[in-house]
Amino acid sequence: MNKTIGILAHVDAGKTTLGEQILYHTKSIRKRGRVDHKDSFLDNHTIEKERGITVFSQQGKFNYKDSTYYLIDTPGHIDFSSEMERAIEVMDYAVIIISAVEGIQGHTETVWQLLRKDKVPTFFFINKIDRVGANTESVIEDIKLNFTEETFLIPKSLNSDISSQLIEFIAERDEVLFEKYLEDEYEKNLWINSMKKLIKENKFFPCFSGSALQDIGIEDFLENLHTLTYTKYKKEEEFSGRVYKIAHDEKESRLTFIKALSGRLKVKDEIYIEKDQGKFYEKVNEIRIYNGDKFVKADEAKAGEIFAVTGITSLNTGDGVGTLNDKAIYDMVPTLKSKVIFDKSLNVKEVLCKFKILEAEDPALNIVWHEKLQEIQVYIMGIIQLEVLKNLVEERFNLSVDFGPCEILYKETILDTVTGYGHFEPLKHYSEVHLKLEPAKRNSGISFENSCHTDDLIVGHQNLVKTHIFEKDHHGILTGSPITDIKITLLTGRAHNKHTSGGDFREATYRALRQGLEKAKNVLLEPYYSFKMEASLDSMGRILSDIQKLKGTFDPPKTIKDRVIVKGRGPVVTFMNYPVEFNSYTKGKGKISFTFEGYDVCHNEEEVIEKIDYDKNADIDYTSTSVFCSKGQAFLVKWDEVEKYMHCLK
Repeated sequence: MNKTIGILAHVDAGKTTLGEQILYHTKSIRKRGRVDHKDSFLDNHTIEKERGITVFSQQGKFNYKDSTYYLIDTPGHIDFSSEMERAIEVMDYAVIIISAVEGIQGHTETVWQLLRKDKVPTFFFINKIDRVGANTESVIEDIKLNFTEETFLIPKSLNSDISSQLIEFIAERDEVLFEKYLEDEYEKNLWINSMKKLIKENKFFPCFSGSALQDIGIEDFLENLHTLTYTKYKKEEEFSGRVYKIAHDEKESRLTFIKALSGRLKVKDEIYIEKDQGKFYEKVNEIRIYNGDKFVKADEAKAGEIFAVTGITSLNTGDGVGTLNDKAIYDMVPTLKSKVIFDKSLNVKEVLCKFKILEAEDPALNIVWHEKLQEIQVYIMGIIQLEVLKNLVEERFNLSVDFGPCEILYKETILDTVTGYGHFEPLKHYSEVHLKLEPAKRNSGISFENSCHTDDLIVGHQNLVKTHIFEKDHHGILTGSPITDIKITLLTGRAHNKHTSGGDFREATYRALRQGLEKAKNVLLEPYYSFKMEASLDSMGRILSDIQKLKGTFDPPKTIKDRVIVKGRGPVVTFMNYPVEFNSYTKGKGKISFTFEGYDVCHNEEEVIEKIDYDKNADIDYTSTSVFCSKGQAFLVKWDEVEKYMHCLK
């Protein structure tokens, strides 16, 4: 049986150490490394060894009894949460590590929310019970208060007798077992099977405890993990899988990491790929099964296995493979951007090319060449990520770079419904596009609907319009930021049998989009955090005052004994540096967590628009002006006069 287990936690909770112990106890590695000794098996990158944190998700492989396990160690720092989220997509089960001393910390809440979004069955492991100040009971109460009531501390291996309290706990959640419990008909296997089913259905979240560093409770945890987990992969069906990671080996060969969900994939098999550039096949040259940074070659990969292939260059992180043709949607997106600073003697194209390699590995970076500013821009989650990027570029590409100040990533949308018109007809070219633009639900992105009849445009041209809408982020007219939360409907259009050629519909689509924005009520959006703060009661006044000062809002505070919990939301730009101040006045005894909530109306729109000083008429990538032709001569018509010239309106 193949099982993928993910280990997740707030930074320094001990997840890499736990992974090390599991691999050692299952004889997958001969020696237990330590993060502080810079020799851990899973943190094998130089940057990870030097910083003592996990930056890249890494997999270990081990066998235990009748099962093969793929163990994924994920980053615990919030700046690398997009890497962590991509790994969650392929997990069968997850283990959240919580320190018995520090308890639930900021990133722990983010981890829990992401796992619930993807409905990944989850275990808790309370670590560091050997430390001074450890309080297992307090952590369990925190889990019940903040995450779920459906948890229970299992203190030893289930191979021994199950405690009467656990028997009663499970019986209360299973109607059949409850009847047997009342009739005193306890059967251990029935209770174990019920626990497995409840865990799989996300109705029970078992809790274990121990010390990864001191090897306390690890063998019991491993045995319980094995007892309570199962998978049912269909090896005889057609092959399907999900790409969860892109990497490059020491020879810079592209590695595409795939979780096989059904069927089998063999070396020399061809994978069907459908992209904007067309439909084609790519051949699998190698299949590699990785354990840390070591691998063995395999002739085939089967359902439930995680492996890397070479020879496939067009698949990206999140892509479905084989019969799975959708793409994963990720919530953890960057809210900041920075420009890349490098020596002017370096070739810009070469530097951009190196950063594009990093973008393939971490698509959230969204590397952009800004033509007007003549600079490379990178999207990031936080300052630590920039520091790691700087080291990574120097180590891998021998390039010395720096980064400019971090800036907020804004977006734009509209508040009313309009129709945009675009026409492109210089000599020997022809296309016309009519688009309806409607405001959509906040944080829904761009959606497309086709209402165009084939009598007006053939299907091929209709598909071209859709392609051009989704091929890039389109600029808004307030700040030039990407537009979002808009439903775009293709109403109609026109082509010419002789003169319509490649690129014409791109020009008409862009102009229609821009002309519609010119007519609409536009609004600027900024990223927001949802936050949770916990501190002593005497800090409540300061917390509420600060939230208002930072343009945030909050729900009615909740008090538990001598503590207060405040939940709310606020702009990233005002709250991003607040944890330092919060930790200072709570003397490190408060807890604060931020989760990216999405985008909403900018709290200081006029100020931001003035600061960015975007000139919509000077944007060379976009224009709202259409091009018409009369008597063999092309002429331009501005957006506010264009409707009376449109051919489809006549």
